[in-house]
Amino acid sequence: MSNGHPADAAQDWKHWHEQRTETVSAPYGPLSLTGTHWLADHPEGHLPGIPGHWADTSGTSDTSGPSDALVLTAGVEDGLTVDGTPLGGEVRLGADSGPVADARVALGGRRLVVIRREGLWAVRDFDPDTAARRAFRGIDATAYDERWAVPGRFIPYDEDRTVTVGNADGKERGLGVGGELSFRIGGVEHTLQVSVEGDGSLWAVFADATSGVSSYRFRFLRPAAPGADGRTTVDFNRALLPPCAFADHFICPFPPPGNTLPVDIAAGERNLRDI
Repeated sequence: MSNGHPADAAQDWKHWHEQRTETVSAPYGPLSLTGTHWLADHPEGHLPGIPGHWADTSGTSDTSGPSDALVLTAGVEDGLTVDGTPLGGEVRLGADSGPVADARVALGGRRLVVIRREGLWAVRDFDPDTAARRAFRGIDATAYDERWAVPGRFIPYDEDRTVTVGNADGKERGLGVGGELSFRIGGVEHTLQVSVEGDGSLWAVFADATSGVSSYRFRFLRPAAPGADGRTTVDFNRALLPPCAFADHFICPFPPPGNTLPVDIAAGERNLRDI
C-alpha cells in the first residue's frame, strides 16, 4: 500500500494493474475456462469433451465413502489422472477449494475442477490452450485518479440478508449481503449493499452510468476490511471486471437492488482490450 502520496498511490495502482493482467492471462486464469458442466444436465454421467463417468451420489445408500460426493469412474486408457496418478477405477471427489492448478483431476494440461453450488455438482474445464487466452490483448483500465478513492463507512445489518439477483447464466440466485457501504461522489452520498468476506474485507457488485456503454455491464469492488469505526476506503480505481467478462462459463451475480449508481464511474477496469 502507498503512504498516502498521490504519486505512490499511482505507482501502487500500476503494479496492481500489471499483476491483474498476469493473473487473468495465466495458464489457469479465467481466460482458460472452456466449460462449466452441471451433472444434473448430464444424468447419464458423460460430460461434453471429458472422458470417464461422472456421478452424483448425494442421497444414495452407498456407504463406501462420504455420502456427499461426486464419483468419477475411468479406465487408464481415458488419460485422466487424480493427484498426479493415472486413474483406473473409481474415486470419490469433493469440491476443489484451492487454485485451479491444484485441482485433483487432470487430463493432460487441462484441469477439471469440481465445484458445488446450491447443492448441485459441476465440473469446470480449464484448458491453457484456449483461443480466448491466445487472443487476449489486455484489460482497458483508466489510469489512477485520486478523486476516485474516497472515504467510506460500512454500516452492518443487524443480521445478514439474502437478496435474489439475476446471474450471468440467466438464473436467479440468492446473494448474501451483510451491510451497506456509504460514500460521497461529487458531494452526493451513495450507498452500496455489500457482502462481507471471511477476512473481513467487503465485496460489492455494482453498475453505474457507464455500464454497457463505455464499461462492462457491471463490475466488482473489493474494499479493505473496515476499522472498528466502520471506516474504509472506497477506491473505484480498483474496480474489477467480473470473471464472466473473460469467459461465458462463469456464474456471476448481477448487482442487487440499489447498486446501480446514477453517475459515471470512469475509473478502474472497463473492458477487455480488443486490439
